[in-house]
Amino acid sequence: MPALVNLREIQAAPAGQPLVRDVWLDGIQVMAARSVPGLAEGLYLAAKGGHNKESHNHNDVGNFMVYMDGRPVIIDVGVGSYTAKTFSGRRYEIWTMQSAYHNLPTINGVMQKDGREFAASDVNYTSGRSFAELSLDIAGAYPAEAGVGSWKRTIRLNRGREVRVKDDYQLTRLDGGLTLSLITPCTVTLEEPGRITLKETNPGGEPFSLRVFYEAGKLTAEVENITLEDSRLKSAWGEYLSRIVLRAPAGTLLRGNWTLRVVQ
Repeated sequence: MPALVNLREIQAAPAGQPLVRDVWLDGIQVMAARSVPGLAEGLYLAAKGGHNKESHNHNDVGNFMVYMDGRPVIIDVGVGSYTAKTFSGRRYEIWTMQSAYHNLPTINGVMQKDGREFAASDVNYTSGRSFAELSLDIAGAYPAEAGVGSWKRTIRLNRGREVRVKDDYQLTRLDGGLTLSLITPCTVTLEEPGRITLKETNPGGEPFSLRVFYEAGKLTAEVENITLEDSRLKSAWGEYLSRIVLRAPAGTLLRGNWTLRVVQ
């Protein structure tokens, strides 16, 4: 009925995407922000808190995505073709549902767990003319066997310049490894330690590249190719995706931090 009452106004409105500068959905703890309001150009950031029993849930509390000029750079893979397994007790055996295949840490070899109790805490969102930022503690999204006391993540868009992700953690043990995953459809080049180049060609436009900077003294980088067999995923991403694995070396302390920067 509201649409019928306002039909003339709707028909007269110029068609276009709602490219708003900032979005904050506090009920589900989702943010989105772009460098330039009204335009797809430049960096775009989306990130989420929430819990791991949401509608069509993935175990992805603290996940983030980065686009450049409207093209995907660091992504959420999405979901493959629906099967009986998708909506069964074996749902989280599907790799696209697992936190290790989102842009998240795996702690002592343990991924996030599904369930309403596995949730973000201390969630705060702020934005201004030059930035937008989401901070949260994602420790509660992991089960006890992960051995994580706190994992405070701050995800920030500095408009027109970079996306910055800082992880500040405190563990109760570290005997099963500590890694951070980044999923991308771009071509990945591991350059000198601390620097990764992601290249993408915009169909009908100019190719672009971004650099990911990480702290080489705290992390080492390797790349895994993920061959896509599901038809729905292939239609979105092509034949394969890349998973960048940033790995903390042996001897890493129980308390520490690292910062990633995605720079246009």
